[in-house]
Amino acid sequence: MPESTLSSRTVLVTGATSGIGYETARQLVERGATVLLHGRTAEEALAAADRLAATAGIDAPQLRAYGADFTHLDEVEALAGKVVDEHPHLDALVNNAGMAAPERHTITADGNEIAFQVNFLAHYLLTCLLEPALTSEPGGRVVNVSSSLHRTASIQWADPNRARRYSRLAAYAQSQLALTVFAADPRVTAVSVHPGVCDTPLLPLYGHEGATSAVGAAHVVRLCDPAVEIINGAYYERDARVAPAPAATEDRTVRRLNKLADLLVGRTA
Repeated sequence: MPESTLSSRTVLVTGATSGIGYETARQLVERGATVLLHGRTAEEALAAADRLAATAGIDAPQLRAYGADFTHLDEVEALAGKVVDEHPHLDALVNNAGMAAPERHTITADGNEIAFQVNFLAHYLLTCLLEPALTSEPGGRVVNVSSSLHRTASIQWADPNRARRYSRLAAYAQSQLALTVFAADPRVTAVSVHPGVCDTPLLPLYGHEGATSAVGAAHVVRLCDPAVEIINGAYYERDARVAPAPAATEDRTVRRLNKLADLLVGRTA
């Protein structure tokens, strides 16, 4: 099957300076998309864009670099404002930026457990703020890069920061479950994908060897392609659609999570 062109598509990829995010950006640009590369700082994003532009067959004008540290929600708001100003129409958003929860319980300046904020709350806020750009024309979509570890998780509604009982694996898994549940939000068509266990900084959470980032990224890129039909809230493991954890299909859980997330990011409905 010939690869379809993505030449008229504009895609924002968070966490695009390394690993699956970088490879996703590379494959999207190679297929003709304009890619907005997000990094923790503008310098890191520019360096990644320069590395990609030095790759054969990549056109530098197709790349734009943006910086925002997801441990600071005001930087997420500034990123969204800039993207909407410069790209009032966005075809896809890849919520990929992620971190392993640290050994020690860590709270951000915004008052949230750090992995919950970086992996979920920042993406929740970004997606909400980019909704006008993603829905300015039909077909806009969101691809959440999640993890099969979401199946092991529970959302601690009364203590999402896990102040009472902290485990780095449970904190990470909770952030992935939240991201997967969020894909069922009706505002923007969204799916989540576990791209397989890949050789990235998150690999130690799985404890064994992984595939290359390029292999994982191909499963993400496929879901950005308008030729691939998607159903809101669907969950994929690599390229197979499978049932997510039961919580991810419950309307009540989706509504409850949105309410919690709005509270934690300071949004008023």
